[in-house]
Amino acid sequence: MAGHFHAYRWTGIGEELRLEEERRTGTPEFPSSPLPPVRTADWLARPRRQVAATFESAADAVGWLGREYTAACRKLLLPADEERVGRAVRLANATESLTGGVDVQWGFWLTGGRFASLAVVCCPNRTAAHPCPLMIGAT
Repeated sequence: MAGHFHAYRWTGIGEELRLEEERRTGTPEFPSSPLPPVRTADWLARPRRQVAATFESAADAVGWLGREYTAACRKLLLPADEERVGRAVRLANATESLTGGVDVQWGFWLTGGRFASLAVVCCPNRTAAHPCPLMIGAT
């Protein structure tokens, strides 16, 4: 189980997500890019300024996701499609995932060709050996 959780958000022009070189670790563009990484756990390899929030509990991290989700829902391109999944299911799945040490990544198309990405990453992470961006627990 994770020791704590880091939250990340990105909203931008959806077409920018095609810039794969900025989204993959090991490329020169990766560290300074604001774009969401291809692999969710790789957010931990980004500078600490990209951490939107840090939480000690999965419940607090899910609360953040819920608030961010509510804000994104106001601008959804296809709100009826999102209603098929719905807030309650998303939050229940996020709670189960984070409690089990699994990262959560949500993405939504917004009006005007924009895209919103929300992520909560477990730290330490079981799928990536990146150090904590805030050095929590470092010795």
